[in-house]
Order: sequence, then C-alpha cells, then structure tokens
Amino acid sequence: MSPAAGGPALFLGDATDYVALVRPELDPADPSVVRAAAEAGVDPAEFAGPGDTWAVLYETGAGEGDGFDLPGIRDAEPAGFAEQLRTGLAAATGRFTVDGGAVLTLDAEPAGPGAYAFTARVTPPGDEAAPVTVRTGPLPVADLLSDLDAFLESLA
Repeated sequence: MSPAAGGPALFLGDATDYVALVRPELDPADPSVVRAAAEAGVDPAEFAGPGDTWAVLYETGAGEGDGFDLPGIRDAEPAGFAEQLRTGLAAATGRFTVDGGAVLTLDAEPAGPGAYAFTARVTPPGDEAAPVTVRTGPLPVADLLSDLDAFLESLA
C-alpha cells in the first residue's frame, strides 16, 4: 500500500496511521504538469516519468495528514534511512532509532512475535511548523524487510 503514484516509496503503517518517503513519478495528465508544460511551451508528455523531488507524507488516526517536499534530497539519503531501518529490523534485538535528519526520526520497538511498531516524529520545514507524531500498530518484520529490499532495489 503506497500513498504515492509510481516512483520509489517507503511506506510504514496502514491506511490511517502512516509515514512515507516518496519520490513520485510525474503524470502528464496531472493539472499542474499540464500547466507547467503549457508555460514552457512543450507537450506534457515530455515531463512524464521519474520526478526528482522527495517528499514526506503522513497521516494520523486523528485524521491529520499532510506532506511536504524535501528539495535537494538525493536518493542516497532515503536509501541510507532505509538501510538503517533494515539493519535494525534484521538484528531484531529490541528498540532502536533511525535518524532521518531534522524532518524525520523513527523509533522502533518490538510489538509481539516477529513484529515492530513505530513512532515517527515528523517535523515539517519552516519556523512555524509544528512537529507531528505518528504511531503505527504492529507491522510484520518479514513484510517490512521485503518492502525495504524492494525500495532499495528501486533506487539502484
């Protein structure tokens, strides 16, 4: 399950409580792409394909959800985050933290046999942005490791 259409996506959670790192593909039918293409004097199909801007998306069970772009982020940074998470899950020795810099920190804790739950602290950029906490329910480690491998492969 992914909140982004196409492109690499690392999704942690379920439909009501999640945090995701995504680099959406550009859809030539998207109104903003059509508008940008018209302004540039080109066919929208020329903009189709992999985007170059990463974003953080999140939603809480309280119905709060949003997202923000991470301009200037290269693929290596989300890959490093995913590798830290994969290492912690593969070791499965207890609680651990994955540091995603100023905008995302992920605390992981065992949540039953073969499962982990996460508390993500998301801090949108900007002086007036308030941090948001997203808590997921238990997620199966085997599924998470498979998703992480697929995500890392999509970046290779």
